[in-house]
Amino acid sequence: MRSFVRRCHGADTLSAELGRRMSRRNFDIALGERTTQRHSLHLRFYVADEEFDELCFEFGLELDEITTEREIISKEQGDSKASDASDVILYKIDVPANRYDLLCLEGLVRGLQVFKNKLEAPRYRRLSPDSGEPQRLIITKETAAVRPHAVAAVLKNITFTQERYNSFIELQEKLHQNICRKRSLVAIGTHDLDTISGPFTYTAKAPGDICFRPLNQTKEYTAAQLMSLYKTDSHLRHYLPIIEDKPVYPVIYDSNGVVLSMPPIINGDHSKISLKTKNVFIECTATDLTKAKIVLDMIVTMFSEYCAQPFTVEQAEVVYPDGKTCIYPELAYRKEKLSGEFINKKVGIRESTERIAQLLTRMCLLSQPTGVGDEIEVEIPPTRPDVIHACDIMEDAAIAYGFNNITRTTPRTYTVANQFPLNKLTELLRQDLAAAGFTEALNFALCSQEDIADKLGKKISESQAIHISNPKTAEFQVARTTLLPGLLKTIAANRKMPLPLKLFEISDVVLKDESKDVGARNSRRFCAIYYNKTPGFEVIHGLLDRTMQLLEVKAARGEGYHIQAADDSTFFPGRCAEIFVRGTSVGRLGVLHPDVIGRFELTMPCSALEMDLEPFLGHTAEILLTHDVPMQETFKHPFSALSQSQPALPSRLPSTKTVFGDLSSHAGLKALNDFLADRSYIEGFTVSQADAAVFDAIPSPPSQAFCHLRRWYSHIKSFQMERARLPSARSRFVRSPTPPASPNNNSEDDIDLFGSDDDEESAEAARIREQRLSEYAAKKSKKPALVAKSSILLDVKPWDDETDMAKMEECVRSIAMEGLLWGQSKLVPVGYGIKKLQIGCVVEDDKVGTDLLEEAITAFEEYVQSVDVAAFNKI
Repeated sequence: MRSFVRRCHGADTLSAELGRRMSRRNFDIALGERTTQRHSLHLRFYVADEEFDELCFEFGLELDEITTEREIISKEQGDSKASDASDVILYKIDVPANRYDLLCLEGLVRGLQVFKNKLEAPRYRRLSPDSGEPQRLIITKETAAVRPHAVAAVLKNITFTQERYNSFIELQEKLHQNICRKRSLVAIGTHDLDTISGPFTYTAKAPGDICFRPLNQTKEYTAAQLMSLYKTDSHLRHYLPIIEDKPVYPVIYDSNGVVLSMPPIINGDHSKISLKTKNVFIECTATDLTKAKIVLDMIVTMFSEYCAQPFTVEQAEVVYPDGKTCIYPELAYRKEKLSGEFINKKVGIRESTERIAQLLTRMCLLSQPTGVGDEIEVEIPPTRPDVIHACDIMEDAAIAYGFNNITRTTPRTYTVANQFPLNKLTELLRQDLAAAGFTEALNFALCSQEDIADKLGKKISESQAIHISNPKTAEFQVARTTLLPGLLKTIAANRKMPLPLKLFEISDVVLKDESKDVGARNSRRFCAIYYNKTPGFEVIHGLLDRTMQLLEVKAARGEGYHIQAADDSTFFPGRCAEIFVRGTSVGRLGVLHPDVIGRFELTMPCSALEMDLEPFLGHTAEILLTHDVPMQETFKHPFSALSQSQPALPSRLPSTKTVFGDLSSHAGLKALNDFLADRSYIEGFTVSQADAAVFDAIPSPPSQAFCHLRRWYSHIKSFQMERARLPSARSRFVRSPTPPASPNNNSEDDIDLFGSDDDEESAEAARIREQRLSEYAAKKSKKPALVAKSSILLDVKPWDDETDMAKMEECVRSIAMEGLLWGQSKLVPVGYGIKKLQIGCVVEDDKVGTDLLEEAITAFEEYVQSVDVAAFNKI
């Protein structure tokens, strides 16, 4: 990624927070590339690093790096290229990608001046021409096939210097990379108005009918010739595909037939702007009219300060094919109203309405109280198209207030974080499937249409696939609807690995769903595959049984699971079964059809299993569960359970005595408050009857002193209407109103909640137990530990047929390691008179690895070309 570089020469400092006018500085602005979310700016100033870092942070920017031009060139091109580079300090700043007004130094300096109250935000105006008709751009109906929209404006009596000119050109390129999406949405053209004459015509013609001299060229070319010419251009070749396959190309002419530009590729050389240009005609052609308006407003507002009448723009007319006429640029100011309480609440501050209005004005959002309650009227200028919601205004107020100035406070309510149930279930399954001998694979969520349709013997039209509108490669055309193709492609890429290959994947597929606001939903699937010389259907069936065992689903019709024969073009006829759980189909398993195996370039039979995991949660993955997931870990509280089986508690218990103590006393409430300091519920991770029982045992709402208890109390109180449906408690936390009397002591205080009900063991029993434990430990210590070993068959390949194979084998056998034992060997013909050495060995896994062996053998470079593991078996 190249960086956006802005240089400032001279001795000016940042003492006025960049408050000096741009004409006082010498700037050299060069283009950089767009990042995914942010843009980088390099500013050169003579200023204290801490001061500039603080200023950037206050304005909502980030000083990313402090470097020099020499360091940048040295890093990118080497030290030799950087010998003549400058050592002046560069400040690399990250600018949010939605702040188009900060992509040039003019906008950045202006914004900082307003932020530091050095000047008021300028008021941008659209003017009619002093004499005559405004410039007119006429759009013909032929453009509808390529780029149907266009906007235009004129910067009148502008004064360029070299630095201003560079900045003007560079802003266009930054906008092209950012909001214009590499010119696919909007393409900008700027022309010297004094060299052309209106009205201008925006039309589309066949490539052979367009002929002109493009920018910086010495002769004329047709559009078709230009497309060939720029295929090798490092900059323009990226934009050719936008119109390359279109039957007609867009083009703009003036009234004399002079070509201004062929958007979005190149401008004409006749109307190029220079330092002597006084009047600039700006046109933006687009496939998105809204984006075109934003881009035009951004260019004219950033550079209108250099016009004879600062911050004024001359309007232009755009005539559409239907005769409708629009005036541009719009330079629209709009007003929004919001309450001061909204900003105070969201930011976490307590400021007056007048103070909040001042903060917003510092961010170029002219604001003032309306006098109606705490209502504030905010004016959005044309330079801030990023403000589309009240939350955007609130964010600017927070920036102007200063994030470091917001008082840190503890949230009044909070909950203990808990893993999403579906992800928890997925992780637990992964561990047990790996323990079953299967290796996990992770594949791309995007694939080709052929993978999920033709290769599986299905039709793409019958699938619920989500298609990518503009796929860049044939490999990523649709979102996958099944995990099977990814595993088959993984096996195809690892065919040389020892058989059998047992893989599994648990991940999401994407399916169409009209009930969702985005028209699609994710579904968590489990897929496993067995690849060997025999199909191994029994292996996959056994894995299904093990999975159901882990999910606590019994093998039975009705409330359990069962399989029954099914027809599926992906599987071999008569070798496919459908999986039903509680009467609902959740997936299929079987032996894959030979045609499917062949299409994935495999040669061995294969059996597979694929099923949906979400039905086992009892709810969809998008709804939080109100009960524990199967196999979900439960929190073990430090209080002993008085009963392992307890029915649902009544709505109100007369007793206030609990395992925490008497909740009518201060000590009991404090114990419960401490218990809830890092927990959301009394038992487990969801609300249950245990919470309801303890809630009922509290005589009155707790005081402010017990913050954790109050948080829990308010939360449980919201479940009163549905307490009958809460899951049962696994333990009893509230004591019986009349506890049974103890034969030895009637005092409740002597109840040992952590003690055992069994009598103390006798001294003789303890002695026998200790003796048996010591005997077992002695016996176990004498038992020899198992040593894991493997049998490896290596293929050692020589350089050519002249290699001394006997000498090569002697070198191989000369390798000696602890845990390595060489076995038999033989020479195997490869072709053209060349033979390879095939030699076996037995290794101790903890001491010798295949990588270590290969490295040692290939060290004999005179004889050995390469080493492959032909076979690997555990002993």
